[in-house]
Amino acid sequence: MSSTLPPGELLPLDSLVTPTAQGIASRVLARTAAGNITLFAFDAGEELSEHTAPFDALVLTLSGAFTLTIGGRDVNTTPQTLVLMPANVPHAVRATAASRMLLVMLREGASS
Repeated sequence: MSSTLPPGELLPLDSLVTPTAQGIASRVLARTAAGNITLFAFDAGEELSEHTAPFDALVLTLSGAFTLTIGGRDVNTTPQTLVLMPANVPHAVRATAASRMLLVMLREGASS
C-alpha cells in the first residue's frame, strides 16, 4: 500500500488537508490496486462538475454539508453520513457549506 501518512501515529483529520478559500483541497491518504482513500476540504459553494467514474465510490461527510447529484437525483448529506456513488453513473458534488469529506474509491468490480 502506498500512503502519505506516517504509520502508527494518531492524526487529527483537520491537520491532513488545508482548506482553500474559494477552492477545493485534497490529499490522497492511501492508494492500493483495490482503490484509494482521499480527504477533501471544500469551501462553501465549491463543486465538482458532473462526471462518471468506472468504479464505485463511498462518500463519507465529515463536516459541513454536500449536495451530491447522482444519476440526476439530489442527495443532501450531513456530518457522519455515507453515500454510495455507483460506477458509471453521472454524479456531481457541491458543498452547501464549508465541508470535508472522505472519498473511498473501490476499484475492484462487484463481481470480484
